[in-house]
Amino acid sequence: MAEPTTTPAPSVGGGAFIFILIMVAFDFLAFGIIAPVLPDLIRQFEGGDFARASSITGYFGFAWATMQFLFSPLLGAWSDRFGRRPVILISCFGLSIDYVFMALAPSLRWLLVGRIISGITTSNVSTAFAYVTDVTKPAERARPFGLISAAFGLGFVIGPAVGGWLGNMNLRFPFWAAAALSLGNALYGYFVLPESLPPERRAKSAWQMANPLGSLRLLSSNAELAGLAVVTTLYYLAHNSLPSMWALYTEYRYAWSRRDVGLSLAVVGVFAALVSGALVGPFVKRFGERRSLLSGLLFGTLGFAGRRDSLHCVVGHCGSRHAVADGAARGPVLAREAARSY
Repeated sequence: MAEPTTTPAPSVGGGAFIFILIMVAFDFLAFGIIAPVLPDLIRQFEGGDFARASSITGYFGFAWATMQFLFSPLLGAWSDRFGRRPVILISCFGLSIDYVFMALAPSLRWLLVGRIISGITTSNVSTAFAYVTDVTKPAERARPFGLISAAFGLGFVIGPAVGGWLGNMNLRFPFWAAAALSLGNALYGYFVLPESLPPERRAKSAWQMANPLGSLRLLSSNAELAGLAVVTTLYYLAHNSLPSMWALYTEYRYAWSRRDVGLSLAVVGVFAALVSGALVGPFVKRFGERRSLLSGLLFGTLGFAGRRDSLHCVVGHCGSRHAVADGAARGPVLAREAARSY
């Protein structure tokens, strides 16, 4: 993102910040809506084969995450060079078109193309955070950032429940709902979202920030930072393997319906919000960053292990939400070590 300057933050109306909150909530609401049904749509294309569908779902997740990895810094660079508004609106419009594309996909190949486009267009969250940074003073950013995180969580709580309910009626309905949300988001932003980055504050050339591997140079300069990065990578490698397989696993092992899958993901989202919003702060304050990090990893491990039946499966998944404490403790440590490395 563009280098911070002493230029006063531009004045924007409250409607602009409300749009940013709604955009983040709708982005992840749309993402959550399709989470319970995308694996089933893949399985439908594969003639009901759970094993084959599991492998292909994994490939789809890899493709989506790769696009996030490549395009998050690229969209950030474009927003530094051309402004936040066009990047945010193009991403919202692109996401709505993509969900229509996926709703109409006649084959797995077309569905994969849609998933790749989705990975590109949902890379705009970092630009949303940059927008808030543009229009707020450093001392006033905690509350807006907290509200954005709450909007992020709200989308993940409501989305799967709605997606599971719609998916029980028709596998394609959740994609149409996600498309409608994204299109409404884009149209709303077109009329209420002003530009937050004036031309005089834009980067003349931000391409050096578009390199997704650029952070490796920073990691190589600090052994503790590199160690924390390894822990973070291993944690997300374990944790993110679960959502992609959750629907297929629970339907195969416990004969859950799509509604059951969606509700279970919503329950997990509620626990995640409770842990991150109410427990993490006091826990870290009482036990410190190191113990919080280690306990979060321990509870995450126990949560993954406790899945003997359907009840234990949900309880274990909710228990693994305690690993959010690990992320909350890790964040400040990473930020502190990164600042020391500059």
